Amino acid sequence: MKLIKKIISYAPGIILALVLYLLSEGINNVIGIELMGYEKSPISTVMIAIVLGIIMGNAFIPRSGFKIGLNFTQTYILKLGIVCLGIRLSFSEFIKFGTIAIPLIIVCIVSVLVLVKLLIKKFKISSKMSYLIAIGTSVCGATAIVATAPFINAKKGEVAYAIANITLFGVFSMLVYPYFANIYFDGNSLQAGLFLGTAIHETSQVAAAGMIYDQQFNSPETLNIATVTKLIRNTFLVIMIPLFGYLYNRGNTEGKTVSILDIFPYFVLGFIGMIFLRNIGDHIIQLQNYNNETWNMFISYTKDLAKICLTMAMAAVGMSTNLGELKEMGYKPFVVGLIAALTVGAISILTIESFEKITLLL
Repeated sequence: MKLIKKIISYAPGIILALVLYLLSEGINNVIGIELMGYEKSPISTVMIAIVLGIIMGNAFIPRSGFKIGLNFTQTYILKLGIVCLGIRLSFSEFIKFGTIAIPLIIVCIVSVLVLVKLLIKKFKISSKMSYLIAIGTSVCGATAIVATAPFINAKKGEVAYAIANITLFGVFSMLVYPYFANIYFDGNSLQAGLFLGTAIHETSQVAAAGMIYDQQFNSPETLNIATVTKLIRNTFLVIMIPLFGYLYNRGNTEGKTVSILDIFPYFVLGFIGMIFLRNIGDHIIQLQNYNNETWNMFISYTKDLAKICLTMAMAAVGMSTNLGELKEMGYKPFVVGLIAALTVGAISILTIESFEKITLLL
């Protein structure tokens, strides 16, 4: 009975996100196919869903009955979409992309942490706020902020400020960076994917940016690389949160202990599991010489499910983005967040170019 009541409470928000997805798909088809005459619309459905969500969420404040379902969508349906993206990859590609991404991720994380440490001396913001902005920018956005807050005893206001900060610059980069990456890296899918996976804050924002890039420039590899890079980056939570908790609570016996099981992003394992499923299925069909029509249909439907889930999640993110709250944010955390966001992008570009030069020399 409790389960049924919970499902019913989630339903309005989930249905609203689904309606926004369908509306975005319809607008996309009308503009791209009917008006512009393309066989496949050159406009990204994800981008339309985000913008539509932001407009509707600020023009009509969602009632509390919708909020619980919208929160569920941008948390759990998002994760389901990311897990389903694993069906697109071979295990060898995952290892290849991951091996390239790890050194880049480490350089970006260290650079942002050092920068934020220097900036707080200049702008005189609290150490708690600086920790939250640093981990949100360098690792995985709001998830990292919420997970870190209890271990440094951050106040609710500080958490809200940091999340608003990350949301503002994350949404901007999500919409702009796919086009910038295509121009700057001249259509190189590996470099563009690595950049999107390291320079954008949230997992949802990276997935959306990768999908925008794929839909705009027909590059599924970029989406795959960006997703793998971001998910590996997420696993650094296991290292960074205990580290931040230790640094903040040094000499304080009241500091909270950190459970790795509580902070580990388990949907990463689901993503890897889906990669194994795809590769094992392909291998069995090839060895046994089975008819692969049903298997190909399953793969196609799973890819479509990933697109639907991610677009619904981004519509929910848009609906939950309150521009009025962002206006109330003080300018000092805003400046620190802006500099940190631009720096992680610049460091990502410099590191990618350095790796390319080293590879050419070798």
